[in-house]
Amino acid sequence: MRDFPPEIRAYTDRGADAPDTRSPRAFLWWMVRQNGVLFWVGLLVALIWMVPQTVGPWMVGRAIDTGIVTGDSSATTRWLVALAVVTVFGAASGIAFHTVIVREWLIALYGTTKLVTRKALQLGHVLTRRTPTGEVLSVSGSDGDQFGALMEITTRAISQLAAYLVVAAIVLSTSVRMGVLVLVSAPLLVLLGTPLLRPMQRWQGVERSRNSELTSMATDIVGGLRILRGIGGEETFGGNYAGQSQRVRQSGVAAGRWLAAVESVGVLLSGGFVVALMWLGTREVAQGRLTVGQLVSFLGYGLFLIQPMRTFVEFAQKWTRSVVSARKAIAVFSQRAPWVHPDEPATLDTGAEIVDSESGVTIRPGSLTMVVSAVPDDSAALADRLGRYLPSEEGALVSDEIPEDMKGRAARRERSARAQAREEQARRDEERARQPWGVTVGGVDLSRVPLDDVRRHILVSDTAPQVFAGTLRAAVDPLGRLTREQAERALHTAAADDVFDALPGGWQGELEERGRGLSGGQRQRLVLMRALAADPEVLVLVEPTSAVDAHTEARIAARLGEHRAGRTTVVMTASPLLLHHADEIILLEDGVATARGRHADLLTDSAAYRSVVVRGDADATIDLTTDPSTDPTALPNLSEESR
Repeated sequence: MRDFPPEIRAYTDRGADAPDTRSPRAFLWWMVRQNGVLFWVGLLVALIWMVPQTVGPWMVGRAIDTGIVTGDSSATTRWLVALAVVTVFGAASGIAFHTVIVREWLIALYGTTKLVTRKALQLGHVLTRRTPTGEVLSVSGSDGDQFGALMEITTRAISQLAAYLVVAAIVLSTSVRMGVLVLVSAPLLVLLGTPLLRPMQRWQGVERSRNSELTSMATDIVGGLRILRGIGGEETFGGNYAGQSQRVRQSGVAAGRWLAAVESVGVLLSGGFVVALMWLGTREVAQGRLTVGQLVSFLGYGLFLIQPMRTFVEFAQKWTRSVVSARKAIAVFSQRAPWVHPDEPATLDTGAEIVDSESGVTIRPGSLTMVVSAVPDDSAALADRLGRYLPSEEGALVSDEIPEDMKGRAARRERSARAQAREEQARRDEERARQPWGVTVGGVDLSRVPLDDVRRHILVSDTAPQVFAGTLRAAVDPLGRLTREQAERALHTAAADDVFDALPGGWQGELEERGRGLSGGQRQRLVLMRALAADPEVLVLVEPTSAVDAHTEARIAARLGEHRAGRTTVVMTASPLLLHHADEIILLEDGVATARGRHADLLTDSAAYRSVVVRGDADATIDLTTDPSTDPTALPNLSEESR
């Protein structure tokens, strides 16, 4: 039976075993079912583990009554040998139980991580439009651990409940009074502890929400550390992080108080139960209704039953934490992908003309087309449309965090309102995704093409690309499809030789997380190299050289057209060094194409174009006789945005 790492088929074409997101309890029951046979194996092993602990006190009592009290040494020896065998059996079954239960825990933990990964792959950029990053990371990490802990305590609690009932039956068959005491003790513990669970659950929910917000803040700070240092904002944002961490601590302390109260009730009642059992047992012996061996057995059972009682309290604690975590997980897993497979899929002819109806942009196949806009958001929106990405302004993050002063019905109403907000957001996304997209390739609207085909043939490299830890080769060619010559050609075009030289080991050199250790320009050229190595039929680059110096940019500009010869390439930029090499340039004003032509012609004929590309007076005289790819200083008045 191969169950680890867990095989997760949810949100893929290979299976439909998606989580049950109707309610937190339904989701947790789905988690139990995901363990399949292993859960029942664990329960069986746990029940076997309880057998020695259940019969042990009875065997000790029998040894006293039939051996020690009567002076029969052979009977005593037989019972001691039998007790030793049971002890060894208990130790072996305990090892097996621990092995199985840890396996259950890990399957739930890493299964949750894989679920989050699958969901992120399914939703893509839609996920970050709807859910804060901290929420997603917390579900993958801390919430997965809570689900694993629930699997462990559930198996243990069921087995100990069975042992509790068996012990109660044994005691009841010997002494009705003591049996009733045993049967009443556990329900009384649950009855007294239940009122404390609700405030504990509320504060645990507050702690969970604050912690996810803290995670989001940490992610933002780490991602923008270079910028924070540049503007001197480390102290401000560090102070915000410290303040939020104190809020997490305060909510943790509040939750801990209620947790301590629940545990105190458990310890108090467990101790009181042993005292009551001892007092009643001695009276039964004094009245001749119990033997000394039976009293010893009952005291052993009393001490043993403290374990199930505390387990029941622990189960209540972990159940409440798991319900909080399940509610957060549902907020992620219940989100639907807006994309639908077309009823009559069309084939994408990437060798045909591309037309964007909203802007009026037309891109000739096989050309190096560059788009210039005074408003970078307009050209970025065009790139999103060409790649069939939902426009970012339509999304609004909806957190599941409930204000701390909200309790009871008000909290439930707020939670319901936020769920409805997420549902409304998903509905808007679905409506937009189902409409004609407005971008046609060879007359075929992108909405008629399966999304996987669009992603396979049209690659958009935006201004905020991700660099992952690993080797340089894996970063450039994650699928391992390139020859060394192809990889080196992409490296040469991106002018990324210094990236290669900066890593000991060359192609096998290790990149740190997010490309730490590389400059902003080096990371940007690494991403450009990755996009070029993918060699898509249509490549859309958004400001691919904004972080590099002019001399390096000139080399990239001179090499890009040759590298992409015969392939459609669209570059969103206002850099004259790049624009000089474009086959065609399109000018956007207010998001609409108003002019098109070569760089030199537009500089001469279009004042609007000059105002975007050249700093200062739009009527300034430009020297058009010098090739900026060989002399970057030929255009000294470049706009700051292009740098």
